[in-house]
Amino acid sequence: MHHRTVEELMTRGVVTARRDTPFKELVRLLAENDVTAVPVVDDLDRPMGLVSEADLLRKSADQTDPSGRIPVPHLEAWERAKAEGSRAEELMSAPAVCARPEWSVVEAARLMEAQQVKRLPVVDDADRLLGIVSRGDLLRIFLRRDDAIRDEIAADVLRRTMRLGPSEVTVEVRDGRVALGGSVEFRSLIPVIEQLCRGVDGVVSVAGHIAYRTDDAAPSPTGA
Repeated sequence: MHHRTVEELMTRGVVTARRDTPFKELVRLLAENDVTAVPVVDDLDRPMGLVSEADLLRKSADQTDPSGRIPVPHLEAWERAKAEGSRAEELMSAPAVCARPEWSVVEAARLMEAQQVKRLPVVDDADRLLGIVSRGDLLRIFLRRDDAIRDEIAADVLRRTMRLGPSEVTVEVRDGRVALGGSVEFRSLIPVIEQLCRGVDGVVSVAGHIAYRTDDAAPSPTGA
């Protein structure tokens, strides 16, 4: 099976900022390039952090409401420092949480979830910026055509990996939902087949309706 990598899904030609990029220039970069965040890189193009719309909006949130109806929110010391910042290195969220180009979608998604970030700069072995991958980029695998998913399951999972003939297990795919049918010799093969199918890029769910001829999971008779 061919799992799509971060390198295949990431955006190249990333808009970046330098540590001394001023506040208004950061706002301009986001607006003119229609992005919601930019990596801040050092002189060797190594990501130091990211500046997002949320980071910049702290500046507005910290302002006094002219009407006096909305109280100024309480900010932690680090939040106060960012709200008062005027350059990228003062405003950015750091350190940058980065991905490698060879990572799978699963690896990148798990890191995003663990670090609670929406995007990951992608770096090479020298930590230089190669691109950036977002949640939306990772979700693109679910745009795969049903026939492509079906063909991959049939050829790679059932034939090549499980050594099953076309008449043994059938596969149908609709909107990414996989339905398996047919029969196999041993009951223990069924969860293996289903798990392999779940690992195919673009699969939303797997419903198994595979019969078996021998229940090799059943306990052996006493004395056997």
